Amino acid sequence: MRPGFGQFQVASEEYLQFAQQFGATDILFNTPLIPGDGGRWQLHDLVKLRLRVEQFGMKLSALENVPTNFYDHIMLNGPKRDQQIENMIYTVRNIARAGIPIFGYNWMPSHVWRTPPVAIRGGALATAFDDNIAKKYPLTHDREYNEEEMWANLEYWIKIITPIAEEEGIRLGIHPCDPPVETLGGVPQLLRSFEAYKRLVEIYPSDSNAIEFCQGTFSEMKDDIYEMIEYFVSRKKILYVHFRNVSGKVPVFYEEFINTGYVDMYKAMKIYHKHNFDGFFIDDHVPHTHGDTPWGHRGRAFANGYIQAMIEAVQKQG
Repeated sequence: MRPGFGQFQVASEEYLQFAQQFGATDILFNTPLIPGDGGRWQLHDLVKLRLRVEQFGMKLSALENVPTNFYDHIMLNGPKRDQQIENMIYTVRNIARAGIPIFGYNWMPSHVWRTPPVAIRGGALATAFDDNIAKKYPLTHDREYNEEEMWANLEYWIKIITPIAEEEGIRLGIHPCDPPVETLGGVPQLLRSFEAYKRLVEIYPSDSNAIEFCQGTFSEMKDDIYEMIEYFVSRKKILYVHFRNVSGKVPVFYEEFINTGYVDMYKAMKIYHKHNFDGFFIDDHVPHTHGDTPWGHRGRAFANGYIQAMIEAVQKQG
């Protein structure tokens, strides 16, 4: 179990030195800002990204997300689906051949939704969600989609891309739908429950068909968070963890400091350790505190320090 940093898009000295100084071993880029002409990433750009991280003594362990317009027609079975599949196969092959072992992505054509933020400890601002408000928002893609067609789209994609990932020696993982409600903007949030994730990993049983385990979003689900961690980590399905905390479950919740939400983070960390989890943990969304930067340097330093302390505590306990 290792501490990582992520949720930035550029390989700047500022971000990479910050991660290095605060003890990260693994780096994750979220939708990295590299050329995406024609809806695909080129090998030389990905290699440059990896080498840049290695200059700071860390490992580029994962890329999280491509631009949504790389694969929105795949998710929604649009007229450009086949071309986007061809481009995504090209991109996944290049990620693997660049020496980056994990590609995490999502199945949220409507993106992540939040409603107005709330004040938490000391007046820090945290993102929040209230489904009663969200239900009043308009459609995001011109019509309403149903569960059956969205599952058909996902299964079609998984059965195509997983053999490619196996061939290239890369692992793929899907982020849960955040917030994990039934529908947003007329589009079903497929990956919103324990049962949905069990179904996902059985579409094509493979080490390459895995989970980008956002513990924060799983904690927003109506299922038991500790049972879900136990189930998937014991089956080696978790690639890496967004280790964050929330106030409660849907339909209404807000995000918290890592040590003040409803989830017992020490208990959660012990489950990962019990099953010899060999991935990394990163902070995710952090509350905005006094004097912090838009990216959240102070909040992320606090969360990362807490993560490292939790890892050390469970490892020393044995």
